[in-house]
Amino acid sequence: MEQSYLGKTGLKISRLGVGLAAIGEELTIDEVDRAGKVLNAALDGGINFLDTSANYLVSEELVGRTVSHRRTEFVLATKAGYVTDKSAIDMWTKELIHQHIDRSLTRMKTDYLDLVQLHSCSKEILERGEVIEALLEAQTAGKTRFVGYSGDNEAAIWAVNSGYFDTLQTSFSIPDQHARTNLFEPAHARKMGIITKRPIANGAWRSAINPTANLRYRPMRVYGDEYFRRAQLMAGLGPISGEPEDRFLTAIGFVLAHSDVTTAIVGTQNPSHMQDNIERVKHGSSLLSTIVVELQRRFDRLDDNWGQLT
Repeated sequence: MEQSYLGKTGLKISRLGVGLAAIGEELTIDEVDRAGKVLNAALDGGINFLDTSANYLVSEELVGRTVSHRRTEFVLATKAGYVTDKSAIDMWTKELIHQHIDRSLTRMKTDYLDLVQLHSCSKEILERGEVIEALLEAQTAGKTRFVGYSGDNEAAIWAVNSGYFDTLQTSFSIPDQHARTNLFEPAHARKMGIITKRPIANGAWRSAINPTANLRYRPMRVYGDEYFRRAQLMAGLGPISGEPEDRFLTAIGFVLAHSDVTTAIVGTQNPSHMQDNIERVKHGSSLLSTIVVELQRRFDRLDDNWGQLT
């Protein structure tokens, strides 16, 4: 599988990565065998970048139980410090960040993390500096090799311009394209690795029904519903000449067509879907430039203050 360097970190990672929200939030701790099939299929297929979070319910425990014995085969990223009210400054403390990192190490049965990212805190919390200081302390202590920010909109812009972070994880997909105009260029200029989350937008592109309708975990449906609405409007402008029949190939190919993107993390709790995604990237995820340009044009035309979905 094609690989690229994660910015200034020097880590070489697969252009397709695994986002582990789906495993953590759609499976239970008793479904460890299914989680193992998904993660081992990913590693066997050439994926070497796993991205999780202290907040993804049982995700970290499932990583520890299934692939910790293969730790040298993958780059491991997690996130710390998530609370429901992202603007609640009194809840974003150094203690919270350190607690999450220590818990992540224990859960995933590892003595170091390759990357720890702040999990979508607000610009105001970033400006206060306490959580950034905690992250850098963890790096100095050897608990993580690199530090990053995961988020969108004005907070992501602040994080990029601050110079503190090695990587940026941000939303980017066919129905969520503002990163290409607001974030890619400044992040690239600072030699940050760019990790794109939700690259297939919950399978919204050209889907006949809302694909989030049957998800167990309700919060994933909030942004999923909006992805579906936007995608319906974009697809409603008519067919695109030369577009693949496989709508997931279009979705992944669109994201990876942007050279600033280091990796696109796709989440699934289905082993066969994981294998399908690997085959898409290995054997033809590239799109004709005319298709990429048309998808960009449609987004720009319909954009009605469509900010990034957090």
